[in-house]
Amino acid sequence: MNTVKDISKEIEKFAPKYLMEDYDNVGLMVGRDDKHVSKVLLALDCTNDVIREAIENNADMIISHHPLLFKKPKSITTNDLLGNKIISLIKEDISLYSCHTNLDSTKNGINDVLVNLLGFKSSLIIDEKESENGKCGIGRLIRLEEPMSLDDLVSIIKNKLDIKGLRVAKGSDKVNTIAVINGSGQDYFYEAKKLGADCIITGDTTYHFVSDFKEMNISIIDAGHFKTEYLAFLKTLDFLKEKFKDIEFIKSETNKDPYEIF
Repeated sequence: MNTVKDISKEIEKFAPKYLMEDYDNVGLMVGRDDKHVSKVLLALDCTNDVIREAIENNADMIISHHPLLFKKPKSITTNDLLGNKIISLIKEDISLYSCHTNLDSTKNGINDVLVNLLGFKSSLIIDEKESENGKCGIGRLIRLEEPMSLDDLVSIIKNKLDIKGLRVAKGSDKVNTIAVINGSGQDYFYEAKKLGADCIITGDTTYHFVSDFKEMNISIIDAGHFKTEYLAFLKTLDFLKEKFKDIEFIKSETNKDPYEIF
């Protein structure tokens, strides 16, 4: 029977740990790496609802995109949210593994899959890194053969990512070069601009930053952190289903965007 360690090795072969950003924390967050695994729950975030879902489904392991542990906790008690989650996971003997910016950056990782989900192709990386797996890094650039309207691009995003509403700062009516940065991609806007992007698709943007880019005639499409990652995260991890055919991988039904459209 396969173990947490076996699954971890395959993830790290696909998305090596050295690809993660300096601020990040990836790998086994909680649990035993020698634990036998027959069922895995996939979720963007390890929320209490996700942990309860794992318990109800008799999952041996949770694979999340966002790390439960970004910083070293000062204490682990049931009196705070993080401590309560860690204790619940240990008590129920559920291992938690997180693959974050290494999975964003790697070849055929979340950035590439997001581009493909939107129906485009890209060969240029915004923040490139060298890797044994080929060219990797954060963000992808799409150079269109023919310009398209911003309105049409917005419709594509809403349809492909199942989004009811998103925020758009219209720098221009037409789009020639699109930057795609899943999750919170604002730190890479200036690099995308240098590469000629006149439209950036990402999430978690802030008012003054977006206002400045609109003045520079660059459109910003904020499709939300969750929506620019979850579908692509699930699709990216399809390779695990091929590798471990005796393990059941299930998608979390409780892990949802914390924002709602009213």
